[in-house]
Amino acid sequence: MITINALNDVFPILIQGIKITVSVLLASIVLGYLTAFVAGFCRLSKNVILRKITGFYVEVFRGTSLIVQLFWLYYAFPILFGIEVGSNFWAGVLAISLNYGAYMSEIVRGSILSVAKGQTEAATALNMSRFQRMRLVVFPQAVRMMLPEFGNYLILMLKSTSLVSLIGMTDILYYGDILRSSNLSQAPMVYLLVLIFYFILALPLIWLTRKLEGFSKKGVASQ
Repeated sequence: MITINALNDVFPILIQGIKITVSVLLASIVLGYLTAFVAGFCRLSKNVILRKITGFYVEVFRGTSLIVQLFWLYYAFPILFGIEVGSNFWAGVLAISLNYGAYMSEIVRGSILSVAKGQTEAATALNMSRFQRMRLVVFPQAVRMMLPEFGNYLILMLKSTSLVSLIGMTDILYYGDILRSSNLSQAPMVYLLVLIFYFILALPLIWLTRKLEGFSKKGVASQ
């Protein structure tokens, strides 16, 4: 039963996990988007070997489970190769960023290819180099097309941070599981609060995504 006293007991414990959840999310966002752009551009490279290697990475991480990737990086990778990832924090961050980076790299590649060829031809007629065409003409237009999907994956990355509790990280879900295991009658309230915590954390990300989309559209309209 959900009571004020029970909420007062549970809320302070769950809030201890926010720091880990936010830390994993921020690190995953930075590495995930960096990976997406690097892999996306590599898949457009004229170098066949680079395209093949990047394509292999994308298909492997898109075709396998994020949970398995997390366990593989944390448990299997150090045993097979003798290389420690560093900590459960970096294992979690790498799993999330590499997984979603693979998905988002296809957004990067597809958005760049979706820019009208006439734009590139016009830039070529102005004697722009390949790098100048990409930086000044193609990429700004491609980013506008990327934003809606990037925003969706931003929310998905937040929700995926809950998986790090499986490798012992003390995030929100970790404390929720401890509370539930110590008092099963509190399970409905505990997990309801966990849902509310994640929803509240998602709100600024939704707002930021909409602002970026609006800013991008205004920029295009003013040209």
